[in-house]
Amino acid sequence: MEEAGSPAHGRGGPAGLSGTPGDPAGLSAVRTETIETLTELEDLERVYAQLCAEEADVQRQLETLAGQQSNIETKMLVLQRMGPNLQLIEGDAEQLSGMINFTCSLAENVSSKVRQLDLTKQRLYQAIQRADDILDLKFCTDGVQTAMRNQDYEQAAAHIHRYLSLDQSVIELSRQGGESTAVDASLALLQEAELNLKALVTKRLEEAVATSDLPQVERFFKILPLLGLHEQGLAQFSQYLCSQLACKAEQNLLVASGSDVSERRAPVVYADTLTLLLEGIARIVETHQPIVETYYGPGHLYCLLTHLQRECDAQAQKVVDKFIQQRDYRNKFQVVQGSIMRVGPAEKIEPRELDPVLCEVTLMNSRAELYLRFLRRRIAADFEVIDAAAPESLVSEHQQSLERLLKDCQLSRTMQELIGFYIPMEEYYMRETVNKAVAMDTAEVGQLSSSMVDDVFYIVKKCISRALASGSSDCVCAMINHAISVLETDFREVLVCKLRAGYPASALHDLQRGVSSAVSLMQSSLQHGKIQTLGIESQEQAKSTYLVTLNNVEMCSENISTLKKNLESDCARLFSQGVGSEHAQAKIDSCLSDLVNTSSKFKDLLQEGLQDLNNTAIKPQVKPWITNFLSVSHNIEEGEFSEYEANDPWVQQLVVQLEQLMSEFKASLSPLIYDTLTSLMTSLIAMEMEKTVFKCTFSRLGGLQFDKELRSLVAYLSSVTSWTIRDKFARLTQMATILNLERVSEILDYWGPNSGPLTWRLTPAEVRQVLALRVDFRNEDIKRLRL
Repeated sequence: MEEAGSPAHGRGGPAGLSGTPGDPAGLSAVRTETIETLTELEDLERVYAQLCAEEADVQRQLETLAGQQSNIETKMLVLQRMGPNLQLIEGDAEQLSGMINFTCSLAENVSSKVRQLDLTKQRLYQAIQRADDILDLKFCTDGVQTAMRNQDYEQAAAHIHRYLSLDQSVIELSRQGGESTAVDASLALLQEAELNLKALVTKRLEEAVATSDLPQVERFFKILPLLGLHEQGLAQFSQYLCSQLACKAEQNLLVASGSDVSERRAPVVYADTLTLLLEGIARIVETHQPIVETYYGPGHLYCLLTHLQRECDAQAQKVVDKFIQQRDYRNKFQVVQGSIMRVGPAEKIEPRELDPVLCEVTLMNSRAELYLRFLRRRIAADFEVIDAAAPESLVSEHQQSLERLLKDCQLSRTMQELIGFYIPMEEYYMRETVNKAVAMDTAEVGQLSSSMVDDVFYIVKKCISRALASGSSDCVCAMINHAISVLETDFREVLVCKLRAGYPASALHDLQRGVSSAVSLMQSSLQHGKIQTLGIESQEQAKSTYLVTLNNVEMCSENISTLKKNLESDCARLFSQGVGSEHAQAKIDSCLSDLVNTSSKFKDLLQEGLQDLNNTAIKPQVKPWITNFLSVSHNIEEGEFSEYEANDPWVQQLVVQLEQLMSEFKASLSPLIYDTLTSLMTSLIAMEMEKTVFKCTFSRLGGLQFDKELRSLVAYLSSVTSWTIRDKFARLTQMATILNLERVSEILDYWGPNSGPLTWRLTPAEVRQVLALRVDFRNEDIKRLRL
């Protein structure tokens, strides 16, 4: 009883009953003993049920195994048949293993012998090299002595070069061997010969340089790299080249200083002198670069050009100093600077005095830029040969050396100083010449614009083109900015002042429009004492000035756009020649983009001037003519309609008046401005007509008459301008459509979903307001409309 209450029994039976069902025989004794200890009926039933389940499980396993009997027998039969084959395979495998072991042993024996052969071969090569070096050493010793006795320095240098190329470790081994005495003697002779030859060649080269003996200079210059004296050879050869260069440069400068001012090239004689100097250096490089590359190898051209550039800087500085002295360049700059800053006495300089000086400065800078680009190409190509297999650090060092040579040289700094003076002087020249062009402005009869527009833009383009010719991107950017400043402030202000004077409107102006209106205006003026003293000529002159100014503003806007396109093309051509970098090109593009804003400012000024002209000259005339519409009744019958058709009471007169009004403007304004002014007048007519129509009443025939008048007016306005104007009369056209309806409900055939492609510009309230203008439409019917 105590065992029946244990935890094991509580979970479904004793632990012994949970054994493997596949082995009941092995567990029978344990189960029998365990079952015998059970005294409770429930425990016995539970054990019995468990045993039954195990029996069923065992039965299923037996059936499964019995079902696999045929497959197992088939597999066993196959295995029995494979037995002889497996025995054969086992024998072959043992035989193959033996062959592999034999091959492995043989390969190990062969490889050891090969290693011995390699070692022997290496030692043999070392022995041969040692013997060759000893022979070379002996040959060099004998050869250098013979060459020195015969003064054949090239051959002696070749032997020394061959000696220096020998493997020193091999020579050291030879010295440790039995032939140490002979080797030491040869080495001593060669070392002594090396020192003597170096001293001799160096001395002979110095003497050749001093006597300017070019064949001897080139002879000993070619010998020095064989002795390992690359730097010394390049330095002495550069000394010779610099002496020749200095002599020629001084002669050219002396000729330039004594040249006659009447000569054709006199205005640019110093630019020509600088050009001769730079071209001389370029010819030196062209001539001697192959020699340097052949005898000194790649990478040494930079050293030669470094020495040449120092002499170039010195000679170029002399030319520039002479230019500054002879052209009084600094004094001119100080006068210009004082004038710009308005400091000191009011001393000014004539712009025409600056013109040749500025041209010469830009030419000098252009030649210097061209020369520096030449140096950059040659040095970069020379470095490129050795940079192909060089580490990144060496490539970067070469690039930095090149930039230092080009940007930090005295030539670059001198040109920057000249350009620094040039920019304020060019700005002064531009402003003063523009002011003269404005002061000398004339407008010829029959010309739409005055002379100052062409003159001003000729000056601006000349100044920018001159800066562009200098080859300096900073100079170009500065002059573009100054040109924008001159156009936006100085020149635009001149046009603004002319437009602010306004378009004159007087009684005499109205006299040309109609006798009756002119008489009434003159009487009114006489009564109030307001007759203007301005005569007809001055009135006409003021009108012409205003209209010419409008044309000038339009031309300015167009010329600025044209200037921008031309400069873009010129700059693209300049950068295609390798001038500047991407950063410089981006700066110039940014400056050119500012010209678009400048052009827009002139366009805005043109719109303001046209708006003022419209308000001053057109609106006071047009409004009374449109108001006359009220004096013509549109609440008419058949008889009046027929009379109107025979003798139009309003629109024909309006057309004649408008044609007279616009004829003067058409002859005096450019087509674009005339079209714009006509568009403003059209907008004014449409607006005033709409206000006037709302003050009238219409019959059915009156609406038809209004529709005919509107069509005639639109047809006339369309004929006098190339722009479409029907959109401006869309609301009036829709009002005419409404006034032509036979009944109120007919509006629903045009409104809403029934409108088709028609877009209504009138609001529902305005539609009702227009319907109410018809005297025959009842208000009740209008109010009942659902719009």
